[in-house]
Amino acid sequence: MVLATTEMIRVNGLQAEVTLSAGGELQWRLDGSGEQSLAIESDVLGFSSEGREITLRGYVNEPRSGDGELEKRVRKDFVLVMPTEVVAESWSDRIRVLSIPLVGRPKRVFIILNPYGGKRSARKIFDTEIKPLLVAANIMYTLQETKYQLHAQELAYKLDLLKYDGIVCVSGDGVFVEVVNGLLQREDWDTAIKVPLGIIPAGTGNGLAKSLLDAAGEMYSIQNATFAVIRGHKRALDVTTVLQGETKFFSILMLTWGLIADIDIESEKYRWMGSTRLDFYCFLRIMKLRKYHGHIEFVPAPGYELYGEPMKDGAICMGTDDVSEKGQNCVAEVLQGSYQGPSVCFEKSDWRFLEGPFVTISLMNVPWMGEDAMPTPEAKFSDGFLDLVMIKDCPKSALLSILLKLKDGSHTKSPYVMYLKVKAFKLMPGNRVGDPTKGGIVDVDGEVVARGEGIDLCGQEGDLMAYGPPIQLTVDKGLATVFSPR
Repeated sequence: MVLATTEMIRVNGLQAEVTLSAGGELQWRLDGSGEQSLAIESDVLGFSSEGREITLRGYVNEPRSGDGELEKRVRKDFVLVMPTEVVAESWSDRIRVLSIPLVGRPKRVFIILNPYGGKRSARKIFDTEIKPLLVAANIMYTLQETKYQLHAQELAYKLDLLKYDGIVCVSGDGVFVEVVNGLLQREDWDTAIKVPLGIIPAGTGNGLAKSLLDAAGEMYSIQNATFAVIRGHKRALDVTTVLQGETKFFSILMLTWGLIADIDIESEKYRWMGSTRLDFYCFLRIMKLRKYHGHIEFVPAPGYELYGEPMKDGAICMGTDDVSEKGQNCVAEVLQGSYQGPSVCFEKSDWRFLEGPFVTISLMNVPWMGEDAMPTPEAKFSDGFLDLVMIKDCPKSALLSILLKLKDGSHTKSPYVMYLKVKAFKLMPGNRVGDPTKGGIVDVDGEVVARGEGIDLCGQEGDLMAYGPPIQLTVDKGLATVFSPR
C-alpha cells in the first residue's frame, strides 16, 4: 500500500509543504493563497524528471467568479524542486506508481482532420490548440486531412487498426459518421467498431462533442474535447441502422424531416457564417412556415405506449416485414461480410402510428444537435432507444419561442411538442401542404439522404434513398465506443 508523503519543496519557485496522498493528489499551501491541489489522474497530462526537478504538465481548472459557470481549464506546468536528487528520485517513483491508472490512456492515435468544415480553420485549430496538449501528454499521432466527401469513410475501411489505440476526428459530426460507416463495412467490423473513437469539434455541427462534454459537466471547448481523448475514458454509443429496401446507412446522431431538416440543409448557402447560419436561417424559415403530409410508425419504449394510434393487423405485418425479414436479407446479399444491422425482430411488437401534417420530426441518439441546440434532453448514449420529438401544428409565435428554448431543452414542456422514446421507427415522408409539387428533405447526421420533387440543392445530386417510400430506423445498443471525459 502506498502511503502519503510530505516534503518541504519549491513549487514554481516558491517554498511550500507538499503532500502526495495515497490517492494520487498533490496538496500544498503558498503564503498569501489558499490550499492548492493537483490530481494526477484528472489534472496531469504527463510528467518528466531531471536531477532535483520534477515537471508536471498540467491541464487544470481555472477559478470562475460567476455562480453556476462551468470551470475553464488552462494549460499550466508545475515544477517541483526537491531538496536532494535522492528525494527527487523517490518522488518520481511514487508519481510513476500513482500514474498506473494512466496506462489506459491512448499512446498512438490516427487523426482525421476535415480542412473544409465550419469556417475552414480546422488545421489552425489543430496546430494551436490540439497539438500542444497531445505533445504534453506524450501521445504520438498520424494526421490525415480529408480531401473529398467520404474520404474519412475510405480511410476507416482500409486502416490498419492494430497500429493505433483510437481514431480521432477533428471535424464536425459528419466525419465521425463517415468513420463509423467505414468501420462497419469491414469484414472485421465486430472488432473494428470497438476501436475507441474521439471527436474534437472543428465543424458547423458539433452535437456529439457537446453532448459528451455536457454529460460530464465539462465546459464545451476544443481543449476539453482533446483532454477527453487524452484521459482515455470510454463509453458505449448506440448506432442506428437507417434502411430503405436494399440501401442502408449507419447513424450516430439524428434523423430530421421538416423544419429542422430544412434549416440544417438549406442554410448551407450561408456556411460562411459558421454556426450562426442556423439561427439566421431559422428565422427566415419560420416567416414562411411549411407543413408536410406524411405518416410515421413506431414501437414505443416502455412508458410511452399511449402515444399515437394502434396499428391494424395488416399494417403491422407490412411494417415489420421491412425490418425483420425483407429489408435485412436484401442488404445482406448486397454487403455480405459487413455489419448487417441489429439482430432484432419487431413482428410481434406493439406498433403505433401518427398521420400528418407535420411541422417537424427529429429522432436523436444524443441530447445535443449542435453546440447551442438540445432537442432531446433525456437522450442517453447507449439506452437502445431513439428520442423522438415532433410538432404537428403550432402558431408561428409559439414556434419561435419553442425554437429559442432549444438552447436549454425547456421546449419539451410546450403543449405543441410531443416527446417520446422509441425502439424502432418508420417514416413515410410526403409533400408540402398547399404545394403538392414540392417535397421535403430527410436529413441524417447533417447529410441529405432523400429529397422530394422541387428541391434544388446546389452541388448535391444522387441521394442515397428515395423520398416517399418507407425509411426504417432500428437501434443497436452500445455498438460503438467513444472517448469520453468520464
